[in-house]
Amino acid sequence: MPKGSAHVDAEVELRLVVPESGKVPVSVEFGYGVHDPFAVTASFRGDGGSIEWVFARDLLREGLRRPTGEGDVQVWPGEADGTEVVLVSLSSPDGHAVLEADAADLRDFLDRTHALVPPGAESRHVHVDDELAELLGRAV
Repeated sequence: MPKGSAHVDAEVELRLVVPESGKVPVSVEFGYGVHDPFAVTASFRGDGGSIEWVFARDLLREGLRRPTGEGDVQVWPGEADGTEVVLVSLSSPDGHAVLEADAADLRDFLDRTHALVPPGAESRHVHVDDELAELLGRAV
């Protein structure tokens, strides 16, 4: 398989938790690729463009089972209206948001990423020499 050729995408509806106002649906495109096997991306699209967050795949996986994360991204399991959910807290200098997703949707996305690169096998897809060469702008 050529380096970087395999990718998983999933459109997931998250709900922005707005205190005292309820929840606002937000469409998010989750992505994962062998070119960066430790990370997932979450692209939030809106009228003003899109914002992309990148965080560890392990963070999302662990957040399905227990509270995890420090700093800008935190993830923890929960329940809403009898449904298993995952809450994601995103913080930046521009603000803070808590989003809720159905755990089944995130689990499905993660299962597809695990089929591509099993947990613990990520380092087999990291090509340090190639990455250094790209950073330095020359062939190794």
